[in-house]
Amino acid sequence: MRALSVGLALLCLSACSLFVPKLEAPHLSVVDVVFQKGALWQQKLRVRMHVANPNDRVLPIKGITYTLDVNGQEFAHGESAASFVVPALGEAEFDMNMTANMAGTIVSLLSHGSDSTVEYHLVGRISLSEGLLRSIPFDQHGTFKLR
Repeated sequence: MRALSVGLALLCLSACSLFVPKLEAPHLSVVDVVFQKGALWQQKLRVRMHVANPNDRVLPIKGITYTLDVNGQEFAHGESAASFVVPALGEAEFDMNMTANMAGTIVSLLSHGSDSTVEYHLVGRISLSEGLLRSIPFDQHGTFKLR
């Protein structure tokens, strides 16, 4: 009897996984940055982001939290300012609030000199307002060139 109960429980769990959609993480990129206020060691910025949804379903986004590292050093962290919807296989733009430590990062970048490549790492979580899957983690790496 116990083996039958365990078997039924495993069958139910595997059946539930069929109903939870597999979502690919959206691709994020910066459109615009507006300085709001700050001092030497901490700055508040509003960042306009572009998001591309590679999934064949609408993403009703409740919020996004993230951390941005530049050259292995935390540069900024933040969250989205409001909820929004990204259409299936579509794109949208939204604002994020960012708290940055530009002074420490600028010192690190200046030590590399001009014309060098800088690595960044953007990691976070997208919270959804609907559906069985309530969050999508994202982890993006890249480089940009100093000029």
